[in-house]
Order: sequence, then structure tokens, then C-alpha cells
Amino acid sequence: MRAFVFPGQGSQKVGMGVELAAASPAAREVFEEVDDALGQKLSAIMAEGPDDQLTLTENAQPAIMAHAIAVLRVLEKEGGIVLTGAADCVAGHSLGEYTALCAAGAFSLADTARLLKLRGQAMQAAVPVGVGAMCALIGADLEKAQTLADAAAEGQVCQVANDNDPTQVVLSGHREAIERAIGMVKDHGIKRGVLLPVSAPFHCDLMQPAADAMAEALEKTPPRAFRLPLYANVTAAAMEDPAQEQRLLVEQVCGRVRWRESVLAMRAAGVEHFVELGGKVLGPMIGRIDSETKVTSVISMDDIEALAKEIG
Repeated sequence: MRAFVFPGQGSQKVGMGVELAAASPAAREVFEEVDDALGQKLSAIMAEGPDDQLTLTENAQPAIMAHAIAVLRVLEKEGGIVLTGAADCVAGHSLGEYTALCAAGAFSLADTARLLKLRGQAMQAAVPVGVGAMCALIGADLEKAQTLADAAAEGQVCQVANDNDPTQVVLSGHREAIERAIGMVKDHGIKRGVLLPVSAPFHCDLMQPAADAMAEALEKTPPRAFRLPLYANVTAAAMEDPAQEQRLLVEQVCGRVRWRESVLAMRAAGVEHFVELGGKVLGPMIGRIDSETKVTSVISMDDIEALAKEIG
């Protein structure tokens, strides 16, 4: 069995998609459609920067999605690969869950771009700049991270945001609490804590205003039936009901990204090959979760041709 997986924030970089757009009309169509849907030249920011514009949450989220869907469209249109024939399920990390839903037909490309633009804006607006922060705990499992978060909170928000793999957990919350957590890592048997260069504290209770905004947006643009099961971030379980997934997407804004458990659940269901489209972020995590599994990262035309040859 094979899973197609889609990366989250942090996988953006200036120049993303340039080679693909030059080589493939299918990729260019994706970037043009996203530009039209958003009423901005996002593709130009992706190609040329500046970097601070691309890393803005409201630009990074639709950009990462557009890049991954461009890779998928090229694979489908020029590699002759049909998603439902090539993959048994899909999943995505945080915003990547929207990309996965787009890939599986639950949202149109234009709607996905608009939802992610709004999601980025709402997340940024939920907490004043400087009030929140996030940190990665290196050498921490979920239990150690949870104990540290509880100890560092001191009445403020300090929560596990991402359970990425057995060696990396991310905390999110009030800046003071996150800084306390970083200062306490050694006491909790954790190798180190690294403050992340993010503009807002994602996946914690401080994001409730953004969750409310997404609830409203998803009422107007609910997911349709999807062609493949999706492993949802907040449940780490296969999901096929659009109405339930709509609720989970709202929960996901404040909820923990249960990526490690999602990968283990896919493995338990029989997945032996994970294909990451549009990034090289999830692959190393999956390798640390289960070293026996096969992981392929697909970004370039060469990557696409190699995958098409392998699974065609």
C-alpha cells in the first residue's frame, strides 16, 4: 500500500516551483489558477521572493499547497499516474491536510487556495506579534514534552502543538511560557529546545479566534466527498466523512498535529511506501518514526519521472 503525503509550513523557499513551471504546462496552470483565485501574483513571490513576503503565513500556506498540487498535476497529466490508482490514502501535516483534501477532490484548487489564505490571515491575527511563540524540542518524546509543557505553563498557555516523530515535539503558547520551557529542557532529560522563527503560536488554545474564522469559512465552503481515505491530524485515524472532516479542520487550528501517530496508523493499515509531494520535510520524520518504511520525496521533474516509471 502507498500513501501520498503533503508538507506543512516551513517547507517554503524562494524559487519553489520555478523549474516545474518552466518544464510543464500543467504546473503553470496550477500557479495561474491559484494567482487568479487569490487576486495576487503569489507565483511571483514563490519564484522571486522577497523571502519575508513568502514566509508570511498568509502567503506561505497557499504557496506550499500550490507547489505540492503542481507536482501532483504534472505526475497525473504528464506521468500518466492516477491518484486513486497510485495511492491508497492521503495525509498532510497541518496546512498539508488541506492539500491532501484538494488532491483527493474534497476541495477545488481555487477554494483550497482561498481557504488557506484566510487560514493564514486568521492565524496571524489571532495573537498580537510577540505575544506567542513556538519551540522545537530535540530529543523529546511526547511524554517528556507534555511534562515540560505542564511545568512551564505557570498559568499561561504552553501546549504540545506537533508530535512530529519520536525525537521531535513542538510546543506552542505564550512567549514567556515557551521561553521558560526552553530554559527547563535539561531538567526534563531533553537534549535542547529551539525557538522557531514563526510569526504566531500555531496549534494551541491561543488560536481560538482563527478556529472560529475557519468554522465560518468552512460552513460556506464545506469539503465534498473525497476519493481516498484521509488520515486526519487531530484524530490520527482514517476519515471518509466530509461533515466530520469539516469539524476536524476547525479543531485542527488549536489542536495537536498527531503526525507520529498518523504515520503509525497508516503503517498498521498496511502502508509500506510514503510519497511526499512538494517537499522534503516529512520524509525524514517518517524515517525516524519507522526505519523499515520506504519514503520518496518528489519535487523536481526528475523526481516525477522516476516515480512515474516506478509506479506506472
